Amino acid sequence: MIAQVSPQMIEAEVSVLPDLEGMVQIFTAPHRNFFTNVVSQAIRNSAQGQTTLLIQFLKGGIGTGANRPVQLCQNLKWVRCGLQKCVGQSEISADETAEILELWNFAKESVLSNTFNTVIFDELSLAMNYNLIPEQEVVELIHQRPRRLDLILTGPNIPESVLEIADQVTELRRNLYI
Repeated sequence: MIAQVSPQMIEAEVSVLPDLEGMVQIFTAPHRNFFTNVVSQAIRNSAQGQTTLLIQFLKGGIGTGANRPVQLCQNLKWVRCGLQKCVGQSEISADETAEILELWNFAKESVLSNTFNTVIFDELSLAMNYNLIPEQEVVELIHQRPRRLDLILTGPNIPESVLEIADQVTELRRNLYI
């Protein structure tokens, strides 16, 4: 006797699989660093068909901003703050603060839109440490993100409240013995 399989039986079997849950990953170093492995991961993910958004909060100078994202490559959008320079520890003007807050609002909307598979917040910790982006808002966004979203944060001195809720923390350090 041959068993008959109905479409309803197939759907029932598929629906028992759990939804994939994204991860919160942190890449940190004791100094300001360009995390090439994170950018490589973004390019690799986008090449595999995953929609990826890379937001660089404190880097400017290339004419992008929240209203002018760049399609870096297939499935990879890249956005920097709309400033003409990179932001450092020197005094940050009201206009620069406003530009970074506009980018933060864009970042929050992008995460909550459920459009992307991966979102990368480059140098978010520095923006928090410079009191440009409230730490509590970052924690809330991590908790509110779509469960399937991979969220990657980079920068030195990540606040403990963010480290505590991360799934993976990678600390890069220089090996002086090589």
